[in-house]
Amino acid sequence: MAIDSDVLVVGGGMAGIAAAVTAAREGADVRLVSHKASTLRQASGLIDALGYVPATEPTTPLREGPPTAGRELDRDEWPDPEGPLSDPYEAIDRLPADHPYRLVGPDALRDGLALFDDLVGDAYLGDHTDRNALVPTFGGSVKPTARYPAAAASGLASDDRPALIVGFRSLTEYDARAFADRLAAAGVPFDVAGAEVEFAEAFRADAKVTRLAKALDRNEEIDGTPAREALAKAVGPHLHDVVDAEGGVDRVERVGFPAFLGDDHSAEVRADLADRLGAAVFEIPMGPPSLPGLRLEDLLYDALDAAGVRFETGTPVVDYETDDDGRIDHVLMDRKGTKVPYGAEAVVLATGGLVGKGLDSDREGVREPVLDLHVPQPADRYEWFVDDAFGEQPYARFGVRPDDRLRPLDPDGEVAYGNVRVAGGVVGGADVAREKSASGVSLATGLVAGREAAREVTQ
Repeated sequence: MAIDSDVLVVGGGMAGIAAAVTAAREGADVRLVSHKASTLRQASGLIDALGYVPATEPTTPLREGPPTAGRELDRDEWPDPEGPLSDPYEAIDRLPADHPYRLVGPDALRDGLALFDDLVGDAYLGDHTDRNALVPTFGGSVKPTARYPAAAASGLASDDRPALIVGFRSLTEYDARAFADRLAAAGVPFDVAGAEVEFAEAFRADAKVTRLAKALDRNEEIDGTPAREALAKAVGPHLHDVVDAEGGVDRVERVGFPAFLGDDHSAEVRADLADRLGAAVFEIPMGPPSLPGLRLEDLLYDALDAAGVRFETGTPVVDYETDDDGRIDHVLMDRKGTKVPYGAEAVVLATGGLVGKGLDSDREGVREPVLDLHVPQPADRYEWFVDDAFGEQPYARFGVRPDDRLRPLDPDGEVAYGNVRVAGGVVGGADVAREKSASGVSLATGLVAGREAAREVTQ
């Protein structure tokens, strides 16, 4: 017996959640299914709209062949992309014609970000302006982003207050002094220093970031001292470590920590530490495992629940069936070895790109594995890439190509399935890592896909 709904969303990342909530708010009965946990927990928790516009590629290859075939280019032969951008909206017209933003338009990005603001409430900031904020990140770079966690607010690079970056000797993958040096080299408008302190040594060497966060949540005792007091005491001696341009010593006005200052009570932890240190406290987004990503995942799945969307994980798609009109009739899911049909009037495919495994690749080519949708790609594999690791890689833009209603197109440019919409990383045309546009593309296309899917039900 089929499990039916008006709209079936396949994929549990940001695009799928945006589509599901939008369709539900349009009055559709929505079910979301996902094969595995979303990649949100691996991400920084920052919400990028558009930070860079891709550069025009070099026009003279170093050897014979197609324009992008097997080049051996030095790094300085590739022009840098334009950016970081102050206003992501004004740059959309300069993106390639097949970019998702060009298909759905800048209003879809605005609406997608407004939807995000509504879903996360005061946990995120940045909705007061169209301009990007510049947020220091784990690698010591400064990233243009449209929305950022409230926990990162005091760390913005536009703030000129002296800053101390704190690291922990037991967290060897995070070097606060190198981080501070890279920030200074990037030309930030504030004096900055880094310090390594002892705190996490009180925990087992294999303690997860969430373990440290929970200890601060509960203010557990560490050798007889409450965790927050112990952390503040470790940092206190370094509050005069910042040296200004004249060689004088500044007392820092803000202190940045790796992003594990509490989980359920992070605002309380930051406020307590700020009071003890006499300085503003902020978190610096880190690589996986990402506590800001986990917090965001919790917020968005709570929003799914509040919107009345039924959702389940651990159910991979194994096949599909079409009706006599060539529309998707059922998606077959694997539930404990049994193929269970899920029926819907409309389907939104939001399974991710090459990184999220929404696209498969091998020596034969790149394909979309759920509904066998067409993925345009050069027949010559040498045209998939350039040899320069820093160059603009053609494969980064691979994906399903839709029309302006996000219906997937077949090799002849015709709509493949009229009741299917695609959203997020599975949509081709954007190099989201280079552009810093992943979240924005997911929100904009997710919102449009969800709206279009709901209209399929009411037509």
